[in-house]
Amino acid sequence: MIRFFNQISEQSLAKLCAVYSGLVFGIYWIPLRALDSAGFSGVWAVFIFHLLSSVFIAPVWALNWRKFLFGKRARFHFICFGTGLGYVLYTSAFVYTSVVSVIVLFYMMPVWGFLLARIFIGEKITFLRWSSMALGVAGLWVIFGESGDIPLPQNIGDWMALSAGLMWAGLSLLLLTDEDENPLDYSAGFVSWACIWALIFAMAATRSGYEPVPQWQALPSELVWLIPFSVIVIVPAAIATIYGPTKLNPGIVGLLFMTEISVAAITAAIWAGEPFGKPQLVGVILVTLAGALEPIVGLMRKSKN
Repeated sequence: MIRFFNQISEQSLAKLCAVYSGLVFGIYWIPLRALDSAGFSGVWAVFIFHLLSSVFIAPVWALNWRKFLFGKRARFHFICFGTGLGYVLYTSAFVYTSVVSVIVLFYMMPVWGFLLARIFIGEKITFLRWSSMALGVAGLWVIFGESGDIPLPQNIGDWMALSAGLMWAGLSLLLLTDEDENPLDYSAGFVSWACIWALIFAMAATRSGYEPVPQWQALPSELVWLIPFSVIVIVPAAIATIYGPTKLNPGIVGLLFMTEISVAAITAAIWAGEPFGKPQLVGVILVTLAGALEPIVGLMRKSKN
């Protein structure tokens, strides 16, 4: 395994990380709703997950706390602050609206990403990338636009998902253009800020009457599956989520993250009773092609050379 990772390029590893992150977060709604059913309603479920992730990534802070607090630049802290907020907006949205609504609104991200990269760093939007965006938007429309209406935000969960996609597109560009920082440091900062934001959101929701007080007495029994799931799945996915944008165009990151759409649509149909017929199947195929088009063409060009 170590030999394999030594042989692949940074860009290839970043693409694998982005795909892995998308796959994991395609099933992320399942444990969130399980916690919701156990008495940790709404954003409190998100906070529990981020708290555990923060605990497991704490050694990175413990070993480098002076560097984090006094040696880092404002840019680093701003990116960690923003990615943490965007991540919590996205994960919380699953609790307040349907899985498919979160996916469709968040995954306008590739469009924002390519446009921002074009405007701020002059990176061309190639025909291949226009094609990928067209496939992605077409797939989303097939899945979620059956009524013929434009799938616009309808509730707070929808707006959270749309805002998260915009934020991640912009912050991914900042990550790409920052060559002075370690991706692992960014991951630690990102996870920690996500925990802080989740707590702020949860406390505000409870104080305002939108969420009930959590059933803390139920937490010990939930830790039996929460701890291994966090260690094995969530923490590596959080690190992968940050590593991908440090090496790739934000539009490409968005396209590769779109593996989540296929996984979420299928799992939501199986376990949440959400529809999955011919439109969803066609949409999943189109979205998968959108994410895979550029890597596949790249591999074909390399094989010819």
